[in-house]
Amino acid sequence: MPPLAAVRVFEAAARHANFTRAAEELGMTQAGVSQQVRLLEDRLGFPLFARGKRGVALTEAGARIAAQLHPALERIATAFAEARCEDASVLSVSSSNTFAVNWLAGRLGGFQMARPDMAVRLHVSDSFVDFARDGIDVAVRGGKGPWPGLKRHLLMRVTIAAVMSPALAAAHGPFAAPADLARLPLLSPDDFWWDIFFGAADAAKDARTRPAIRLNSQVMEGRAAVAGQGVAIVNPLMWQAELASGLLVQPFPGVDADHYFWLVYPEERANVAKIRAFRDWILTEGAEGLSPPAPSPASDG
Repeated sequence: MPPLAAVRVFEAAARHANFTRAAEELGMTQAGVSQQVRLLEDRLGFPLFARGKRGVALTEAGARIAAQLHPALERIATAFAEARCEDASVLSVSSSNTFAVNWLAGRLGGFQMARPDMAVRLHVSDSFVDFARDGIDVAVRGGKGPWPGLKRHLLMRVTIAAVMSPALAAAHGPFAAPADLARLPLLSPDDFWWDIFFGAADAAKDARTRPAIRLNSQVMEGRAAVAGQGVAIVNPLMWQAELASGLLVQPFPGVDADHYFWLVYPEERANVAKIRAFRDWILTEGAEGLSPPAPSPASDG
């Protein structure tokens, strides 16, 4: 394939049959057009224009090529225009499993109603995404940050709490102190959140020595707790509906986990319209639907 820039210049020159008018259309000099045409001719090994005192005229070979170039370039332009249109109308959001299932999925309809012109694709993964490779526009990421090259906005500061079914609480309660829960079956007792909840006391270490159900996500742990299978250590803000309905009970206040959820996206895309729209919506939604965060690391703007 010859250089596309030279092909585009040749197409304009052939359409106008004039290097000067082609230069005006392309924002180039007449000499620049002539140079690009010469480059193309050298690449092909034959002339595309016959040059004379009265101007230029296509050679037979040049005319055959020119006849096919205009529709071909139109198709290329159409393909990119359609891609730009699709990119502007589709928002790809990545989120961890728990945040997606227990918080975001139930609220995305509000964003869709506010922006009916935009489709939302939710990608659920507990792994950090590569924005360029995975085609992701924005992500909800847990951690402390910052992450090089990413703009971040604080969504929430995470607290953790032990939750269980009302039946399990009634069978083993009342509980005087958090350490009392260690005698119950703990779900995923090797989760470091138990150390934080128990204050790294011996209660957590003793619980690890007993046989237990070990699950690899907070979603499964919370569901197992609802079913009365044990006590789960969770972020209670992700289980507000179950706590409000009585499917789960929380016998003790939450404990600061020194963990955060952020909205993140590439710094260079901060002014993309669809990203701005989602950012404004989720920050407002988060402020209304989540407890106000305690003093914490500042957002990047």
